[in-house]
Amino acid sequence: MKKLKHFLSITDLGKDDLVNVLGFAIKLKNTSFSKQSILVKNKTMAMIFEKPSLRTRVSFEAGMTQLGGHAIYLAPSDIGLGKREPIKDVSRVLSRMVDVVMARTFLHSTITELAKYSDVPVINALSDLEHPCQILADLLTMMEKKKKFRGLKLTFVGDGENNVTHSLALASGILGINFSVAAPKGYWMKKEISNNVKKLAKKTKVTILETDNPEEAAKEADVVYTDTWVSMGDESEKKKRLEIFKNYQVDNKLMKLAKKDAIFMHDMPAYRGNEVTTEVIDGPRSVVIDQAENRLHAQKALICYLLDAKLR
Repeated sequence: MKKLKHFLSITDLGKDDLVNVLGFAIKLKNTSFSKQSILVKNKTMAMIFEKPSLRTRVSFEAGMTQLGGHAIYLAPSDIGLGKREPIKDVSRVLSRMVDVVMARTFLHSTITELAKYSDVPVINALSDLEHPCQILADLLTMMEKKKKFRGLKLTFVGDGENNVTHSLALASGILGINFSVAAPKGYWMKKEISNNVKKLAKKTKVTILETDNPEEAAKEADVVYTDTWVSMGDESEKKKRLEIFKNYQVDNKLMKLAKKDAIFMHDMPAYRGNEVTTEVIDGPRSVVIDQAENRLHAQKALICYLLDAKLR
């Protein structure tokens, strides 16, 4: 019997599996829909959403359709996850009815409990700790634009304690990418993540830098990345956060410190005038739309990996 595979953290894929999934994503981009549409034919995905999302819903739903499967959208009011019904009951019931479960939740513990009681693969489509599906798309974009991972310098500017930063840092440690994060003190990566990143980086012999100096982090970067300063769930702190992060905006001045061929990335939605200027996100170095599209391709490859679906 094949071992059940979940995707709760970017670290659930080792280096070889990561590279293989990304390689398969590129292969799918060049494969006709007629050949793709038999990969997960008649398979069903349950999509659990505690938080709304344009890119997550459309990429997973369209992806399952293109692969020959079907996706069911479950809004917060459909389940009442952990409130109207215990998480373990939801997980066990869904396991009897669908082939894969995707969940976008507030708490990472919700994802891990879903996986604990599930007999089918569970995908973390976002939690408060990690955002591994986004990072698969980011890595696919970097692979297409930079043609390599090892030796690149990836810089994140903004909230260092968020899920995107965590998964980017972990992926960097796995793949041999030098990772720098510039964030105000008090908003650095969670200690458990930072420690894990440093262990991974020691094995791949790369540099991990945490600083409160955006200029130091951006110097000679191959990729400059930012995210919203006010994530869902942080709205009550909006005024405070806008003040704290005001010196961490990615603008042309900061981009000039990066390499001449550096690209700009953002997982979106983006708030022009806050974390990034209009000139940068809509400028020639920005790859944010390619990055958004790659959610579709990377996640299709992930679904095939989890369900052991291969092109014939």
